[in-house]
Amino acid sequence: MSSTPNPAPTQRPVGHQGVRVEITQRPALALNGWFGVIVVAASGLGIANLLTTDNTSLLWLPILVAALVLSALVVVPPGQSQVVQFFGRYVGTVTRPGFWWVLPLTIRRQVSIRVRNFETSRLKVNDADGNPVEIAAIVVWQVADTARSTYAVDDCVNFVTVQAESALRHVANTHPYDVVEGVGTSLRGSTDVVADELAAEVAQRVSVAGVEIVEVRISHLAYAQEIAQAMLRRQQANAVVAARSRIVEGAVGMVEMALARLAEHDIVDLDEERKASMVSNLLVVLCGEQPPTPVVNAGSLYT
Repeated sequence: MSSTPNPAPTQRPVGHQGVRVEITQRPALALNGWFGVIVVAASGLGIANLLTTDNTSLLWLPILVAALVLSALVVVPPGQSQVVQFFGRYVGTVTRPGFWWVLPLTIRRQVSIRVRNFETSRLKVNDADGNPVEIAAIVVWQVADTARSTYAVDDCVNFVTVQAESALRHVANTHPYDVVEGVGTSLRGSTDVVADELAAEVAQRVSVAGVEIVEVRISHLAYAQEIAQAMLRRQQANAVVAARSRIVEGAVGMVEMALARLAEHDIVDLDEERKASMVSNLLVVLCGEQPPTPVVNAGSLYT
């Protein structure tokens, strides 16, 4: 009797594409708050009327109405919103600033929709070449979906902070601190490109929380202290080599121009040995770091 192997379990996607957040922001039913004030005033008049007529059997009704209306009045300042929850169910968000009368017996949570920013801590990461570097970034963000920022994550601010640092580590690992030949993307030489990649990375990570990223900029970038001196000497050596190459290139061009001008105007007839001596002298004069000391040769080059 042969046994058939059990089918492999279906793998669920890992990552933000596997996260399902069905709740989205929608406007809450809200009336002008002054209508609620009128209802409260009418309830007060009803209470006074019942007290004057000694009809206290219905006194509870206007008191209940006034209490419910007063509990449903809410003030929304500019840059803020009120997320309304009715017996565990999200019923909408009041985003327009002003004085509003919402559904009674609800729980309101104030959520800021202002543009906020923070600076990540200085992280020590390894770049693409394996060199330890210190890097930090400034993240400018704003809540775009108040429902997701309230119910999709436990703490929206902490979620954005942690995800921004995680994205910063990932982007820093994919680029070298600097490129020797000057060709390619580097953390130091391609700050705009790196900032765009970092903004896209952070935006993708925090989209589940209903947050939009306005801008991300690198605020600190340096080699780690243990290799800072060695990398500084390497940068100085690269600068010296580049400067020397530029000097030699210019000196060779000037020597070539001098020989061509002498031959063009037929000023002097130089054989190969005299040309070699002239080239040597000109290169010493043009490439030397110290001012040359002239020496007058009164004799012949061949003696």
